This record gives sequence, structure tokens and C-alpha cells, in this order.
Amino acid sequence: MKLSHTSTLQEVAVVVGAHLNLRGIRAVLTGGACVAIYTGTYVSKDADYVIQSRVRQQPLDDALSELGFYRRGDQYVHPDVPFFIEFPPGPLSIGDDLAIVPVELSVGDATALGLSATDSCRDRLAAFFHWNDRQALELAVEIAHKHPVNIDAIRNWSSAEGKADEFDEFLRKVGPASRRGPGA
Repeated sequence: MKLSHTSTLQEVAVVVGAHLNLRGIRAVLTGGACVAIYTGTYVSKDADYVIQSRVRQQPLDDALSELGFYRRGDQYVHPDVPFFIEFPPGPLSIGDDLAIVPVELSVGDATALGLSATDSCRDRLAAFFHWNDRQALELAVEIAHKHPVNIDAIRNWSSAEGKADEFDEFLRKVGPASRRGPGA
């Protein structure tokens, strides 16, 4: 897939992740781009990846250059794509949980590693729990409505984060019809 000004964030995110994987760079898509994939409605301005392999700057620059991206500070930009790429420092975690198991995300013919629906939901809840980000709460609810999520895993993680009351608010908003488990 050729990236252009009409490429969606979902397309850009998965194409970049797949390309990095082909170049031997294990990168896991996180943050708003995962939310965009799971909700179909959320739009972020970037795609964040946590690198899980040893890679020097030049091979990373070269791999992204092959797709038309160039480094500007700590971001990679593309002259035809309205989204940029970032690599926040690892390790891959959600709150204090370091045991994150990426899943394969597909858009069109491209497949890349990213957070599961459950972990993407927890990622948004972390923003709600720690910064009272109400939009993040609504996005977590939307993910839970549109995809199977492991409510028990989210409950246990919320409790470990010391946020059982906030989890209860999330659960009320999710409602009984969407309480699916043990989803991915």
C-alpha cells in the first residue's frame, strides 16, 4: 500500500508497523492509533510504537525513509501523510503492568503488532485513572462496546493500580450488554 494524503491513520500505522517488522525491527503500536483501529472513530495525529528489539538510529531512519518518512527531532514526518510517527521509550507497559502481549492488527493486506482490545482499553483507562481524562474514559467504553475485552483482567489491573472506584465508573458506562470476557 502506498501512503498518501488520503491514507487513514489506521492504514499508516499498520503499514509502518509491518514495514518495520520486515526490516527486523519489532515495534508495537500503542496509544491513539490503536484506539483509532478499535473504535473506527477516534483520530489522532500520530502513531506511537514501542520498540522491543535492539536497533540503532540509522537502521530505523533507513527503514522509515523507505516509506517516505524523515526524522524531524523525535518525530518522523512524511510530505504526503498528515500523521507523524513517534517512538516513546519503553518498556511496553500499561500503568505498572509490564506483561503486555501484543496481538496482530490488520488493515487491508498489512499486519502489524499492537495492543489488544483489552490492553488498548486499559491504556485509555490509565489516562482516565491518573489524569482524570474523561475523553479517555469514553474511548475505553467505546472499545469495550465494539470489541470483546477481558473485563476480569481490566478489573484486576484497575485494583492493582489502586483505582477500583474509577473502574466501577467504567463498568457502569460499559453496561451489562457489553460485559464480555475473556476477550483479547
